[in-house]
Amino acid sequence: MSPVITRLIFVVILFEFRLAQEEAPLCQLLGSPEFPLLTKKGDVTIGGAFSIHSKITQPPLSFTEKPTRLTCSSVNLREFRFAQTMIFAIEEINKSDFLLPNVSIGYRIYDNCGSTLSSMRAVMALMNGDEWTAGKSCSGQSAVHAIIGESESSSTIVLSRTTGPFKIPVISHSATCECLSSRKEYPSFFRTIASDFYQSRALAQLVKHFSWTWVGAVNSDSDYGNNGMAIFLTAAQEEGVCVEYTEKFHRAEPEKLMKVVEVIRKSTAQVIVGFLAHVEMNNLLEQLSLHNITGRQFIGVEAWITADSLVTPTSFSVLGGSLGFAVQKANISGLDDFLIKDFWERAFKCNERNGDSMTETAPCKENHDLVELKDYNDDVTELRYSINIYKAIYAVAYSLHSMLKCSNSQGCDKSVKVTPWQVVESLKQVNFTIKNGDQVWFDSTGAAVARYEVVNWQRGSDGSVHFKPVGYYDASLPRGTELPLSVCSESCHPGTRKVLQKGKPVCCYDCLPCAEGEISNSNRYSNRCKKCPEEYWSNQNRDACIPKNVEFLSFTEVMGKILTFFTLFGSLLTLIVATLFVINKDTPLVKANNSELSFLLLFSLTLCFLCSLTFIGRPSEWSCMLRHTAFGITFVLCISCVLGKTIVVLMAFRATLPGSNVMKWFGPTQQRLSVLAFTLIQVVICILWLTINPPFPFKNMSHYKEKIILECALGSPIGFWAVLGYIGLLAVLCFVLAFLARKLPDNFNEAKFITFSMLIFCAVWVTFIPAYVSSPGKFTVAVEVFAILASSYGLLFCIFAPKCFIIVLKPELNTKKHLMGKA
Repeated sequence: MSPVITRLIFVVILFEFRLAQEEAPLCQLLGSPEFPLLTKKGDVTIGGAFSIHSKITQPPLSFTEKPTRLTCSSVNLREFRFAQTMIFAIEEINKSDFLLPNVSIGYRIYDNCGSTLSSMRAVMALMNGDEWTAGKSCSGQSAVHAIIGESESSSTIVLSRTTGPFKIPVISHSATCECLSSRKEYPSFFRTIASDFYQSRALAQLVKHFSWTWVGAVNSDSDYGNNGMAIFLTAAQEEGVCVEYTEKFHRAEPEKLMKVVEVIRKSTAQVIVGFLAHVEMNNLLEQLSLHNITGRQFIGVEAWITADSLVTPTSFSVLGGSLGFAVQKANISGLDDFLIKDFWERAFKCNERNGDSMTETAPCKENHDLVELKDYNDDVTELRYSINIYKAIYAVAYSLHSMLKCSNSQGCDKSVKVTPWQVVESLKQVNFTIKNGDQVWFDSTGAAVARYEVVNWQRGSDGSVHFKPVGYYDASLPRGTELPLSVCSESCHPGTRKVLQKGKPVCCYDCLPCAEGEISNSNRYSNRCKKCPEEYWSNQNRDACIPKNVEFLSFTEVMGKILTFFTLFGSLLTLIVATLFVINKDTPLVKANNSELSFLLLFSLTLCFLCSLTFIGRPSEWSCMLRHTAFGITFVLCISCVLGKTIVVLMAFRATLPGSNVMKWFGPTQQRLSVLAFTLIQVVICILWLTINPPFPFKNMSHYKEKIILECALGSPIGFWAVLGYIGLLAVLCFVLAFLARKLPDNFNEAKFITFSMLIFCAVWVTFIPAYVSSPGKFTVAVEVFAILASSYGLLFCIFAPKCFIIVLKPELNTKKHLMGKA
């Protein structure tokens, strides 16, 4: 569309608008509102215009009735991906905590169907919104704060000229026409792609590089193609390249296309520079394949050189070996999953619940051709322009972030009124880096730095077509400062090692990651990986050794806290029982149960509970020696007291027999001596253990490779098992004696409770042995502490719980008559 026609349309619209304003008291739309294809509300709104469909059918114009709506067909997958990427970037920013933290971004995305007519309707809808009326005044805030689009230069010119008077920023991701660099004509236009000025000159340099001095040239008859070809022809003349012919055609002119095909067929130039938009290139390819015109070397531009839609069963015979400049691939983490899955679940839902049934949503009913793309993902890995969409959205977000004075602590100042012209000025100042490392900023013309990949159409072993990168072009680098790279294999990065490729020279190798625990930290000398020292482990990148994590059962972790709680709780219960016994020491029940041994037993149980604390915490030399010896001695003291009480029960009933004088042989003195003797034997065992080969802190690095288990080595296993064995011997002896005395007559026969307590004690320590041997690391210590606590609680509850029950809750049973069975 020419500038004259565009201005004429604009004048007619303004005239009709003013006429309607004089007739009606309200500002209202002159026609039907144009609704977006995809929309979401937000605090600020970004508009989008893409050719999601590439063909448009115009209704017949009879001028007697209102024309029906334009119908669109033929989905353009690449343009649809642009819309999806725009939504992905907006959703990512909305979830961000550092960029616009308390401001939500909405979007309104229109489908212009590849037509400048639809583009005009879309831009008017983006500026006005879809409300029928807008109050008494038509002067107000635009419905969007910025517009992303369009893909083609001609449509972008229409868009920019229409929004220009209102100073609404337009950011294009692929409109490369040099004509858009004029800040006088397009003061609010920006783009995240470079101008064709660089690409056109680079095409001439590429042709000269291969010494192709006789070429043909074909371009789209549009602003994009005409401006780009004009720059190429000037640059080609400077490089000494001769052009046999220059032809152009428009997608709506099949006659001119056939003329171009005929010129190519008759020409002698074997190299063709195609400065064509994607649609024109597709039309030319169809005709060249149909007429079997093959064997030409095509030099392409970013608009079509990596277009998947051009790859057909017959296209390689025409375009095979093509060289051209392409936008770098979109390397955006999370984008692939969004395009394939998240978009369809959140932004384009096809089913919604209506009562007990699921109904199809309106967008799906109207766009069945888009729904068919739901499970298609073959193109996702080859996306290129999507990175420019992503950069454009982030550029708007960073400009808004600056204008709203946002901070991580206080958020954004929502009271600030944002106008489009302020966004234009803020965009001129943005300079940021996106998450893949690319830096984004706009030069004085509103464009990005020119960076291209040089790609080559190649066929793989399976017959598929690949766009193989064979070089790159960066306009920001000084000419001639970087030497070309000529190697069979690139240097291995730190963290990898060289493995020679079988049957190839030593310069050809693969780079394999170092194994766990090994590193390489040099690019040049990475033939092998070296092992980290014993107490070190490789980091995630395998390029540095870091100290291994040291693990032990500490007081601060959850397991340590739980065990500490039950230790202190057990000690507290024991002290409460002891206090209860002291208060009731003169009652028959306490006297009958050998109060002296009972108090000694309670004292030893307190020590048993507390000794488990020595097992928790960082092992040291003294704690390792203390934990096992304290455990062994306190438990022997405890079992000795229980054994003494058991013997007293047996002796007491023997003493009731006529003529028996047995109690004089096991009176209080003998009881004390027996407890002392049994305990001294354990003390001697522990002294011998500590003297000969005591326990010591040990760094166990054999169980886990990536961490160190800090534990107490037993020193002498014989000493450890001797301590445990002696405790077990006394426990078994006590159990046997208590079992024999369990049926002796008495209302309160303590032997029954001792039997139960010893049964629990033996069960705990029998199951402890396999659990102790099989538990890894700090869990070994946890198992031992658990066994100590379980057996201690068993003794406390089985022996003292029945007594406390009678003392506290049944004091009427705490009588001599009841205990003697005479009540």
